[in-house]
Amino acid sequence: MLDLAAQAQNPDASVELISFQVGGQDFCVDAMSVKEIRGWTPATLLPDSPPCVRGVINLRGAVLPIVDLAARLALPDAEPTSRHVVIVVWIGSRLVGLLVDAVHDISTVPRDDLRPAPSLRSEVLDWLITAVFTINGRTLALLALDQILPSLDELAP
Repeated sequence: MLDLAAQAQNPDASVELISFQVGGQDFCVDAMSVKEIRGWTPATLLPDSPPCVRGVINLRGAVLPIVDLAARLALPDAEPTSRHVVIVVWIGSRLVGLLVDAVHDISTVPRDDLRPAPSLRSEVLDWLITAVFTINGRTLALLALDQILPSLDELAP
């Protein structure tokens, strides 16, 4: 996972980020966490799944949960179409699919350009966004992959 504290140790280093769009907003993840990018295929819904989990798919024998990032980030969601994309990422030792609207590109960004997200007492900003930066006139938010899956506290009634 990308560590902003590493900036102080090696400010000249850069990081590769994959940018994408969800609900009309631009986000990115560390490219080192991405296993593959694939087109949307319908997921099998499991009973009592969290609202942001679309279900599971079979990825070459592995059962992969699909997290709808629009729902997870409290953004307007749409029914997935063939134009949607699933970014398969490693979260710890687990593979998870992230449903997004579209993938844009891979960018190499100097660590100095990554700024901590402002604290606004918002779950999304405080837990799911680790940094923000601007590239080519667009401001992107770097997602904390280790916070994407809902915690047990969030699932409690």
